[in-house]
Amino acid sequence: MTVAPEADDAAVPAFWQGLGLPGLADVHVHFLPPRLLRRVWAYFDAAGPLVGTEWPIRYRWSDAERVAYLRGLGVRTFSALAYAHKPGMATDLNEWTLDFARATPGCLPSATFFPEPDAPRYVADALAAGARVFKVHVQVGGFTPTDPLLDPVWGLLADAGVPVVVHAGHAPVGTTHTGPDPFAAVLARHPRLTAVVAHLGAPDYSAFLDLAERYERVRLDTTMAFTPFFDRFVPFPADELPRLRELGLAGKVLLGSDFPNLPYPYAEQLAGLARLDLGDEWLRAVCWGNAAGLFDLPG
Repeated sequence: MTVAPEADDAAVPAFWQGLGLPGLADVHVHFLPPRLLRRVWAYFDAAGPLVGTEWPIRYRWSDAERVAYLRGLGVRTFSALAYAHKPGMATDLNEWTLDFARATPGCLPSATFFPEPDAPRYVADALAAGARVFKVHVQVGGFTPTDPLLDPVWGLLADAGVPVVVHAGHAPVGTTHTGPDPFAAVLARHPRLTAVVAHLGAPDYSAFLDLAERYERVRLDTTMAFTPFFDRFVPFPADELPRLRELGLAGKVLLGSDFPNLPYPYAEQLAGLARLDLGDEWLRAVCWGNAAGLFDLPG
C-alpha cells in the first residue's frame, strides 16, 4: 500500500535527504487497538479536560494507511506507543502493540504499565517478549510516578537499559502529579533509568533540561515543541537554546511527533526544528543519529 503525501508533507523526504540521512527516526508515534483509538480520537474531538483546546486529528486513517504514510515520508523507525490509564488494561495493550510491531517492519516493539500489583510481572513478560521502548502517561493515567507499586518496575527498566517515554510535564493541562518534581524523585532513586521525557517536559523546559544534564541516561523528545500550535501555549525559552543544542549533540534530544494525533501537518515538526538554526549537525543527531544510537538502528 502507498499513500501519497499531503501537499504540506511532500517536502519531508527532501528535508532528510538534504541532511544526508537514511531517513527519520520518530520515537513518539501512537498505534492503538481500534476500539481504544476511536475513544482517544473522540476525546480529542470533544476537547476533553486533559486536552483543553480544539484539537482536530489530521491523520485519521487505518493502521495500514498510517504505516504507509510514515514510510512515504521516510520515517524508517517509529514507536507504537500505547499507555494504560487504569488498572487491568496494560497486559492486553502490550500483547497488541508487540504483535503490531512483529507484523510491521520498522516499528519498535512497544509496551506500557500502570501502578498495580502485577505490573512487575507483565513488564518482565514484555521485556522477555522483546519490548524495546515503554510509554507511561502520568497526566492521563492520573498517578504519581513515585507510587510504590512502580518502584520495582523502574528498577526492572533501569537494569534492562530499555527506554521509557514518560509524559511527565504539565502540558497541555497540568494535573496533581505532573511536573518535574515527581519524576526527579524517581530518578533520584533510579539514576540509571533510561528515560525519554516527552514534549521536552513542557512547560517546565528548564527543569527537565536540568535532569537530562544531571542523569546520564535521561533524554528528551521534541514532540510538538516549536510548532505554531504548541508555541501558543508553552513556547520554548530562547535563552535555553544553547543548552538544547549541547544536549542534542550529546545524544540526548530525539525526534518525536505525536503522529497521528496531530492538528497540523507532520512537516511542521521538522520545520520548527529547522527554524531554530542550531545547525545541520544538530538536526542530523536529533532526526536520526540519537535514536540510532539509543536503539542500535541499522544504517
